[in-house]
Amino acid sequence: MTTLALPTRRQEEWRYSDLEAVASLWPLPAPVRIDVAAGESAHHHLLQDAGEGVAVVHDYAIAIADGGRCDFHVLNIGGRFGRVTLNVTLGKGAHFELNGAIIGGGKQTLEIVTAVTHAQPDGTSGQTIRSVLGQHATGSYLGSINVARGAQRTDAFQSVKAMLLDRTATANAKPELEIYADDVKCAHGATVGELDKQALFYMASRGMDPATAKTLLLKAFVAGVFDDMADEAVKETLEAAAIAKLEALV
Repeated sequence: MTTLALPTRRQEEWRYSDLEAVASLWPLPAPVRIDVAAGESAHHHLLQDAGEGVAVVHDYAIAIADGGRCDFHVLNIGGRFGRVTLNVTLGKGAHFELNGAIIGGGKQTLEIVTAVTHAQPDGTSGQTIRSVLGQHATGSYLGSINVARGAQRTDAFQSVKAMLLDRTATANAKPELEIYADDVKCAHGATVGELDKQALFYMASRGMDPATAKTLLLKAFVAGVFDDMADEAVKETLEAAAIAKLEALV
């Protein structure tokens, strides 16, 4: 049995990782498989809230058969190193939706890495990622949309936005398109910014303390990630964990 070599920064998908933490987990276990049958729908979520100093990797291989749909919600907030990877393959007319949030502080390194392959015609996918990073944290989204030859009428997008609370924090965003069909609609966008100072000033002028004002703005920034969750109890759990993490940062 051949042991896989440890990743290096020369590999794009590991460029921003905490490789020392990765070495403590190597070799990684096989990914969790999720198979969505033709015409079926599936809903999955992950709250990555590992303890301080812990390194974790959650790896998924998702196959969505013709006409199937998979919705996946991710909140990545815990541990010294927290990595979530999703490798998705879509059949004809299938749909994949990812809504994820990364919230980190201290010296955390948190990542969401995706590869979504449209293998057949008429597939659709959407990826929406929001990151809030403070202190010396590093948050990364590396996501690819791959449209196979013959996967005509594919419609896919990536939307990545990051908010830096401190100039010492780092946000990495690398949305990527690889298209081998000629009748497709694919789009991606990435922005990195800071809290709106005018909004903070307005809220302060109405008597709101700075921490509360920042928390409200950040809550609004990430809230949309969980709006479409079907399970209200799970939605409340993820939102509560996100708010608690945001309050700890500000």
